[in-house]
Amino acid sequence: MYSKDESSTIKQTFWTTFGQYISPQLSADSLKVNWVNYKTGIKHLHFKMETANRSVSIGIVIAHPDRGIQELFFEQFTELKTLMKNTLGEDWIWALHDTDEYGKTISRIYTQLDGVSVYNRADWPQLISFFKSRIIALDEFWSTAQYSFESLK
Repeated sequence: MYSKDESSTIKQTFWTTFGQYISPQLSADSLKVNWVNYKTGIKHLHFKMETANRSVSIGIVIAHPDRGIQELFFEQFTELKTLMKNTLGEDWIWALHDTDEYGKTISRIYTQLDGVSVYNRADWPQLISFFKSRIIALDEFWSTAQYSFESLK
């Protein structure tokens, strides 16, 4: 078991390593982007990569405090589901009004990889591969899809 400081250091080292690995990759619009802290340009809408003890996940998180507005965003993504699946090349999990680790109501569209750990350096190549391909595909999807959300800004 790791102390809180050790855990934080390991995660920080992983994200730094991932950031250095992916930083040469330009966005779908040929722009330099901070992949680890991806900005969608819409408040309360995030692309989030997370590590847990025995799994990792990547997804779209809709964190607007108004549940009705969360539903509007979620419905808009539903309208783009075919484009999203075609761009990502896989089905993701769709969760309207889920709860995050702080008990806050969020909605999210995500995928996860089980049986891996950020605390096991031997898993890092698999984690990097998992995150890299999906964040690049999400960026490609968002390059087209973002215009559908202009009225919800």
